[in-house]
Parts: sequence; structure tokens; C-alpha cells
Amino acid sequence: MLGLSLVVRAADVDESGRKGETPRAYLERITQAKLDAVVAHLGNRGEDTAGARVLVADTVVVAPDGGVLGKPRDDADARAMIERLAGATHEVSTRFVLGSRALVAHAQTVTTRVTFRSVDGDEASAYAATGEGRDKAGAYAVQGRAAAFIERIEGSYTGVVGLPLCEVVVALRQHGWL
Repeated sequence: MLGLSLVVRAADVDESGRKGETPRAYLERITQAKLDAVVAHLGNRGEDTAGARVLVADTVVVAPDGGVLGKPRDDADARAMIERLAGATHEVSTRFVLGSRALVAHAQTVTTRVTFRSVDGDEASAYAATGEGRDKAGAYAVQGRAAAFIERIEGSYTGVVGLPLCEVVVALRQHGWL
């Protein structure tokens, strides 16, 4: 969307939550692990990482009851997540980090409140069966068919998608990366 030339590198990181870990602590741990993994991957490939500029991010969905919703295990789990979000407001937090080999230049967590309308069991099952939310925290894609469930968004739409573009651009400019 921004017309930037980027190189995408997968970060092989265990994204499992830890018992008693808050959503904020989880995001801080996972984004740091992703930054470390990407920088290490670049170094292993023999690339010059001294000047490499890296952007990593991760997103969590916090249910109305405070529980963290990860990616669904299967369609039944996806249906249960959609039903858990239905008729209520939940939070989606995305943390992004700009960094390099030994430095975190910027770290920011952007939280958005998302309100779902009521969704009945058949509708939740039909959505889960599309597979659209299988690889998404909270089992839904705001930019896809699940948009029909959303009554209101308070905050960053792109943060719910997975990367809060406005805040990222501001940070990139602030640090002279853009």
C-alpha cells in the first residue's frame, strides 16, 4: 500500500503463550524474538546485517472476558472463538518493532476496540468453514467476510488487519527510515 521496496523474511518463532502471561508481555516477548530471529537469519545467510533495518509485528485478540485468542486449531475452535466475540466488544493489539542487529529503534503497541454484532451458531459455523480465519488470531479476518460481523471499530483498522500503517509510517519517518 505504501509503495515501499521490502524483503520479507519469515521469523521461525514459537508463538505459544506462557501460563499467566499478559497480552502485553506476550507481544513484547514475541516481537523481540521475531526481531532476533530475522537478524540472526540475515547473519546466517552471510548478508551484511550491520545496516539492516527490520520491521516485525505480532497481533493478539483479547476476548471480552480477558482471555487471549490465538489462531484456531480447527473449524470447531474457530466457531467457538467467533461465538465468544459475538455481541460484544473485544480488543486487538498489534505491536511492531523497528530494529537492527543490536538495537530496538522503536517499539509500539496499538490497541483497537472491535465490536461484533450478534452472530448465531449457524452463521459462526458457516464462516469458520470458509477457512478465512484459520491462520488469524481470533479466527477472523476484518478485511474479509468477517467484516459483516463488525458493528464498530475504535482505533486502527490496519492494526486489526495486522500492521497499524499510520503509526508505522510515523515511526519510520521519526527515525529517518522513510
